Amino acid sequence: MAINYGAAAIGLVSQMPSGPGVIGIQKIREIAQWIPPAVSSFLLTSQTKSREIISDYEQAQTTTIQLVDELESNELEVLRKSLPNVKLVQVIHVIDNSSVLKAIEISKYVDAILLDSGNPNLAIKELGGTGRTHNWKLSREIREAINIPLFLAGGLNKDNVNQAIREVEPFGIDLCSGVRTNGSLDEEKLMNFFNSVS
Repeated sequence: MAINYGAAAIGLVSQMPSGPGVIGIQKIREIAQWIPPAVSSFLLTSQTKSREIISDYEQAQTTTIQLVDELESNELEVLRKSLPNVKLVQVIHVIDNSSVLKAIEISKYVDAILLDSGNPNLAIKELGGTGRTHNWKLSREIREAINIPLFLAGGLNKDNVNQAIREVEPFGIDLCSGVRTNGSLDEEKLMNFFNSVS
């Protein structure tokens, strides 16, 4: 459904501490094998150790790994060396000015940054799918400070996506809760979202 409406990438959510859309690693592999070559497949993982991430990737076989939690730089280096042909996208949860510095530092190790509105500092980490927006001025600062593509996520829907694109000018946008109803992908919301993007 998402591909039919124009999605350039499909996010496949593995085990998470919170948020919608979690599926098993074997189902992720099945879907990733089905996705046409022109569409990227993203394995979303909350793992923070390279060993576990590599193990999940070897089962999933996606084109891209989206790291939704923070990894130590040495773990990122291991991933880069172990999986040289796999794109790495690091999620930064935009909370305050420290998020800008974090994004600049991490941009040295990954292929793209994705800005979201979770909160990894909570007892049960929020690592995506919150439906909340964040401070797009900070997102713009990050985009202007890094030399790799930037994706924007966090509470995007048909009513605010064009403003978000104007303010941040991201490489791409990432959707989750804005196109779901009761946790499931909603075709009408998906259609309205794609029709609203100008």
